[in-house]
Amino acid sequence: KSTDSDATSLAASSPGRSPGRRPAYFVQSPSRDSHEDGEKTTNSFHSTPAALSPMASPGHHSGRSSSTRFSGSGGSRRHQHRKSTAVGNHFDAIEEEGLLGGDAGSGGLPRRCYFPVFVLGFVILFSFFSLVLWGASRNQKPVVTMKSISFDEFLIQAGNDFSGVATEMVTMNSTVKLVFRNTGTFFGVHVTSTPLDLSFSQLTVATGTMKKFYQSRKSQRMVTVVMQGSHVPLYGGGASLTSIDGKPTAPVPLKLSFALRSRAYVLGRLVKPKFYKKVQCSTVFDPQKMNVAVSLKTSCTYQ
Repeated sequence: KSTDSDATSLAASSPGRSPGRRPAYFVQSPSRDSHEDGEKTTNSFHSTPAALSPMASPGHHSGRSSSTRFSGSGGSRRHQHRKSTAVGNHFDAIEEEGLLGGDAGSGGLPRRCYFPVFVLGFVILFSFFSLVLWGASRNQKPVVTMKSISFDEFLIQAGNDFSGVATEMVTMNSTVKLVFRNTGTFFGVHVTSTPLDLSFSQLTVATGTMKKFYQSRKSQRMVTVVMQGSHVPLYGGGASLTSIDGKPTAPVPLKLSFALRSRAYVLGRLVKPKFYKKVQCSTVFDPQKMNVAVSLKTSCTYQ
């Protein structure tokens, strides 16, 4: 019986003689960080049968187990270092991408906003430019200078108005001259005027119409207006007038008034500055100065 038990023990310990021998298992360090590495080490030993090892003995098992635990713990530390480095690099890359993405999102402008921004900028610049032109043109007002008035005819005679009321009536013919000067350096003006009225005692005795015209920049012209009145009833105002053969014998005070309007087209019809000039002149008809130009330079006011 002892011989049989010895043979059985030798057969169990002999690697080449027992093809059905089961693989040996090794216990590694219970480190939580090296668990994954430990599983790899155990799997590697699982894949290598003990029967292929020439040194498969209980003594060698304990040595191999201790060396395996040592190598496993060292490998787990190296693997832990590589893993922490990789995780740190991964988070650094994510943070960098997030920063770059945030910068691009905060500083970028969508393409669909380019055209509205361009239109808005153009409108703002164009409005500013137009405002500058308008302001500059407002300071370059046209200048009107009254020159003279001459009387070609002045008759006072009795008559009847349209309703048959008897009254003194005036027929006169006069000529007014003035100078219009455009001071604009970069625009011309279109000039019109209200009718020129010549009145005596608040009664209009003659009127005239100025033809509209265009005056180019930095230029001037002489304007002549003919004023006429025919059989204008004076009613009570004619009581102070004396005449011989229809000609006044004393000076007759008269007042001339009209308004001049100018319009410039600086930037097409978008910038259209307008200028108004109201003129009032006081003059006197002298029977001794018929057909003589009477100066109006110092007898007019401009508003």
